[in-house]
Amino acid sequence: MSDDKDVVIKEYTAPAGGWGSMKGMSRILPKEGISPDLLDALRRQNKPEGVMCVSCAWGKPAKPHIAEFCENGAKATAWELTGLRVTPDFFQQHTVSELESWPDYDLEQAGRLTHPMKYDAATDKYVAVGWQEAFDAIGTTLKACDPTKVVLYASGRASLETSFMYGLFARMWGQQNLPDSSNMCHETTSVGMKNAIGSPVATIQMEDYDKCDAIFAFGQNVGTNAPRMLHTLKDCADRGVEIVTFNPLRERGWERFADPQNPVQMAGGKPTRISSQYHQVKAGGDIAAILGMCKYVIEADDRAVAEGGPRVLDHHFIEQHTVRFDEFATFCRNAHWDEIVHESGLSRNAIEGAARVYAKAERVIAVYGMGITQHRYGMDSLYMLINFLLLRGNIGREGAGPGPVRGHSNVQGQRTVGITEKTELAPVERLKELFEFEPPTEKGWDTVEACREIIAGTAQGFVQLGGNFLRATPEHAAMKKAWANLPITVHIATKLNKSHLVPGKQSYILPCLGRMEQDMQASGRQAVSMEDSFSHIYGSVGKATPAAETLLSEPAIVAGIAKAVLPPNPNVDWDAWVGDYGLVRHAIENVYPDKFANYNERLFEPGGFWKGNPAAHREWQTESGKAEFNVPRALNSSGFAEKDGRFRLVTLRSNDQFNTTIYGYDDRFRGIKGTRMVVMMNRADILRLGRNDGDTIALESDADDGVDRVVDGLRIVEYNIPEGTIAGYYPELNYLIPLEHHALESHVPAAKSVPVRIRT
Repeated sequence: MSDDKDVVIKEYTAPAGGWGSMKGMSRILPKEGISPDLLDALRRQNKPEGVMCVSCAWGKPAKPHIAEFCENGAKATAWELTGLRVTPDFFQQHTVSELESWPDYDLEQAGRLTHPMKYDAATDKYVAVGWQEAFDAIGTTLKACDPTKVVLYASGRASLETSFMYGLFARMWGQQNLPDSSNMCHETTSVGMKNAIGSPVATIQMEDYDKCDAIFAFGQNVGTNAPRMLHTLKDCADRGVEIVTFNPLRERGWERFADPQNPVQMAGGKPTRISSQYHQVKAGGDIAAILGMCKYVIEADDRAVAEGGPRVLDHHFIEQHTVRFDEFATFCRNAHWDEIVHESGLSRNAIEGAARVYAKAERVIAVYGMGITQHRYGMDSLYMLINFLLLRGNIGREGAGPGPVRGHSNVQGQRTVGITEKTELAPVERLKELFEFEPPTEKGWDTVEACREIIAGTAQGFVQLGGNFLRATPEHAAMKKAWANLPITVHIATKLNKSHLVPGKQSYILPCLGRMEQDMQASGRQAVSMEDSFSHIYGSVGKATPAAETLLSEPAIVAGIAKAVLPPNPNVDWDAWVGDYGLVRHAIENVYPDKFANYNERLFEPGGFWKGNPAAHREWQTESGKAEFNVPRALNSSGFAEKDGRFRLVTLRSNDQFNTTIYGYDDRFRGIKGTRMVVMMNRADILRLGRNDGDTIALESDADDGVDRVVDGLRIVEYNIPEGTIAGYYPELNYLIPLEHHALESHVPAAKSVPVRIRT
């Protein structure tokens, strides 16, 4: 890790993209090794019959650019196709205790895992083990467990085929403890949009951006989390689409963009301005900001009625397609501007200026990320966003609708094929009919519930299909202590991470092929598939030489564990499925015929094939049979009161990061280089505390629950951020998040408004 002499804090003035993006890639790629396989993977990335990026879930156009990858996608590809290796010799040279002290970056930079490994407590080292020996030992231990006490976690990068097999294995074993990365980010979307409009996913498709005339963006960092979306936003801005952004930090991608594939802009031409308005809302202040806009358009409609002018609201849509409008409209009319201004942190003029854009726009898309979902009252934030769209009929027609931007490349798809702890979301009757077993109906554990059981000591095992669960979850100190007491931990992974280095009583690392790598099975080269944020399904074919001949594919590892745990079932031929993933897709089609008809035949359809969405056609699969207005429970989503000295902490990713994977220490857009141990703070707050820019401080949890949670060694960085809101990096600041500080209904950790204070 960089030391203090390498730390540089300097404002970055260039646009997103441009030469900065090129320099970012040129800094990372040589470290991993620029090989023919890497260049070929980038050439084919996100294109029909190519290989799908392992990074974000943004759509893959039917007519791709020459280069259909972004800076972060290139980093993720180089990270997977690195020439560095972690062999059994590596583990002979380092104890687990030593490795546990390494920074996240150093662990993953060590290279690709090559052999299955078993933890040896006597030497505190991982030692090589044969594949069958590992499967047999894992199976013996898991069979001795109560299935309902074992966690089967799934990261959002696993393919649809692997995810289906994993979920089927869980249910054939008699359990549904299937937390996934959605539980940590967009579960609020899955629950809230399902309640409000009957659909848990975006109602828009990529081509809707060609037809909208306004975009409202909330709590999402496009330049870091979905950079390829910048091309879409640039096209919108170029044709005059108004883009109105609400976010506590001024993120460069929402400000301006220079297209690396545009010779004029790369030669020094003027970058494209993305946002026509940018409003720095308080953390958790989106409810109030949206309420102010709703109040404005409802009262403008009231004036139109009184004056005989044209209506502002779409009353035909409201009457035909919604319920509880009158209750919501009364709430908005009665709302006081002083409260709206205080809770949002924005002026009335700013909010009304944004509302005027909405009132005149014919087709509006609402883009959002975890700045909406990761709050105690995240559901209310989401409901307000849906209310906002419903007022003018901006759901269920071309160029309009909600567009949540998913983080991981297949996190949405996993839920589609059965990775869920909820019986009502799984096709249990269809599984019973096709595979002739009795699926469980008892609800399983989500992420928060799994953490509770681990901390309580009642969980009996943890199997991790990708990801870095221990590092990603809240309540880190208690989780780390309890994790070591788990009877067994099993990690399916490509690289070493922190979760592997707190071994359970038995612990295994099972290294798998990466998506970019050639997957040869009995029937030949295999393809896998994933689902994007627009509900489009794409095939992906890896062609790179595997990191080691000893690696197995994710489907093969899941099948190996399943065969070791379950009694034979003549309706599930695990070996045949591993030999031909087309058979897995055929099984998925049989289970979900409405979504996956002609799955194999459509696998490489340019632009992917759409699984459909009733709400996109104004078919509302809600309790009322209509889209539902909802009145919020509070005007800010933080879920805790204001106090002297209490801040709302926003945890976020740097530009050199994807989830818990750290590519480097250069958060270019925020001007922070050489360290991740910072807290970004408004100048007025710094002065009020009697501190200075550059001071070192400690943050402590202010959750009023009696638990001492502290992160020290944090450097104050004076930053353009609302007063009372501070920001720092995930996962380093997860230590400060209580397990019970989560979205009330969805259980998403409330990492975008965490109560903290400066330790004195």
